[in-house]
Amino acid sequence: MNRILWEEQLTPIEADYARWCDEQGALLRSGKLDAIDRENLAEEIESLGRSERREIEGRLNILLLHLLKRKFQSEKRKSGWKGSILEARRQLRRILAESPSLKNYPAQILREEYEIARLKAADETGLGEDNFPQECPFTMDDIFDETFLPADI
Repeated sequence: MNRILWEEQLTPIEADYARWCDEQGALLRSGKLDAIDRENLAEEIESLGRSERREIEGRLNILLLHLLKRKFQSEKRKSGWKGSILEARRQLRRILAESPSLKNYPAQILREEYEIARLKAADETGLGEDNFPQECPFTMDDIFDETFLPADI
């Protein structure tokens, strides 16, 4: 924004989020720290980190789901599962490269995401939960290995 925002009435975050973001960015760049909406800005920055974690959770869940379906429903194997597996791996690696402090996060959430993927796989395949192992059959190395695709059971 080229206007001198701090001399104008600043937009409340509730009124226009996009404009509020532009104004806060301009205030930061100009060094007018006394005019910044500190509390809301701090919350927004913290939410960015939570968004990265949610993105990892979602990608890991999709990856586990398609690995399970590929392993346990090989007779109905779809080429789209392989593409989805490859894409989820690439996206996970991209996120972790941009935020290296989250490199251990996938291992931390593996159990929870596997359980969700296991339930989804049972529902989507109609095979029933008992057909899928209680514990994740894939190691973190398997999960991130670009060449790994589960063999038939």
